Amino acid sequence: MTTSGGHAIAVDDLTVRLDGTLIVDGVDLDVADGEWVTVIGPNGAGKSTALRAIGGLLPFKGAIRLHGTPVDRMHRRERAKAIATVLQSPVVPPAMRVFDYVLLGRTPYIPPLGRESAADLDVVDEVLAALDLTPFARRRLETLSGGERQRVFLARALAQGAGILLLDEPTSALDIGHQQEVLELVDRLRAERGLTVLATMHDLSTAGEYADRMVLLAGGRVVAAGTPAEVLTGANLAEHYRVKVRVIEGDHGPLVVAVRG
Repeated sequence: MTTSGGHAIAVDDLTVRLDGTLIVDGVDLDVADGEWVTVIGPNGAGKSTALRAIGGLLPFKGAIRLHGTPVDRMHRRERAKAIATVLQSPVVPPAMRVFDYVLLGRTPYIPPLGRESAADLDVVDEVLAALDLTPFARRRLETLSGGERQRVFLARALAQGAGILLLDEPTSALDIGHQQEVLELVDRLRAERGLTVLATMHDLSTAGEYADRMVLLAGGRVVAAGTPAEVLTGANLAEHYRVKVRVIEGDHGPLVVAVRG
């Protein structure tokens, strides 16, 4: 069992069923303040489902605490001020401009039937500037490249003012150059703003380069957890991904190379 002292996120015995099917089965994990933890696992392992449950987007059994407070005791607005989720494929209203989309991140701070304040607009301006998005403020989202859109999705999350950032496959639709650009941006923002990051990722080498710790899920359960070097082993990957790999020590973490049998 995990404890909540010093943890931005503490998850105990997380269980999620979707349409009666058990997807996440008794997961325990914790993320310390300012830490980057990445959840990996084969397709169908329950990674995205677990992340969505932690973000308050799915019903669950078990316990999830944010800075010691159970999420089921937090009002929706209070939770949105504490934790922000960037989904793999966010739903974007048609013809929405970048500034207006990022402004949606201020929703928890705007009273019902109220309007955004000058302070809310200032936050959006500041976030756009921090992510080099000011020139795109009046552009429609569908006119942007994949990497540019991903920065906009991050901007909306940052506009929420939450200290915890959940990223579901943040680089899945990006080419290798934009993948690195986005992850370097997240890492810089983590250092500058004291963010805590919990992510899911498919690319094992890239995940190992940025995460402080990793959690390997298989069949909805935690089967390995620790540093990237402790989790990304040939034995773990052969057993749970059913693939033969060579693990090479890299400058920033283990590099995983699939090899022919």
